[in-house]
Amino acid sequence: MIDGREDQAAGLRRLFRQTPPAVVACYATGRRRVHHAILAAQRIAGERQKVLLLDEAVGADALAGALGLDSGPDLLQMLDGRLTLSELLQPVPGLFGRIPAAAAALALPLLDEARRACLLEALRVLHRYAGFVLIHASCDSAKDPSPFVQAAPQRLLVAEASASGAAESYRVIKQLASAGAGSIHVALAQADNAGDARKFFTSLQDIVRHHVGVPLLWLGEVEHNDLAAGLTRTPAPPLAREAGTVFLRRLAGVGASPNML
Repeated sequence: MIDGREDQAAGLRRLFRQTPPAVVACYATGRRRVHHAILAAQRIAGERQKVLLLDEAVGADALAGALGLDSGPDLLQMLDGRLTLSELLQPVPGLFGRIPAAAAALALPLLDEARRACLLEALRVLHRYAGFVLIHASCDSAKDPSPFVQAAPQRLLVAEASASGAAESYRVIKQLASAGAGSIHVALAQADNAGDARKFFTSLQDIVRHHVGVPLLWLGEVEHNDLAAGLTRTPAPPLAREAGTVFLRRLAGVGASPNML
């Protein structure tokens, strides 16, 4: 657990991590989208990985209720110095934990240099403890992804194998592609069997290839396949290993206006 008593800069130096975590922006579709997102996080965690959830979703789409947590203070509230990372982090059994981050993600482009540096340092400290960082975003935000989502090297779509899941998955993929996504990993939830899951993906892949053009990368079924292995296998291992560093570097480059907060 993070030691709330230590200075964050000292903690970063002491806890320098040789291997940065993989950073993935995650969208889940269908009637049980929150359940599917949590299941995907648990499957990625397995017995080895510590998964940090940066939860950008709010209201019914947030993960807190389904995890038995309160909404909690946002990562942005750390910048006034009254809260430590230990106080912000909500432990989740089987994972590393959850931190609400909707306000932090939206505010990042408006922060002055000192506050932006503080936010990035907090993320670096959190990365020291995580094997994966999942940025959980609402499907309704796909048309205008946050700086956190834009900076993530990978995107994961957890698609419910249903009519509503198919329609929503296509819409999210189309919006992410319009926002610049180069490729999207897809995992299926609630398929009757492996054959039906593969047919669902093939159908979605065909329509996306014809109308959108963004590549879809198959991960398999959320309930049965090793999602962590698939995410670290593609793209190529060097990019996968450097994903956390790439994420922070991209966030550091998010510009602020001359009249910053």
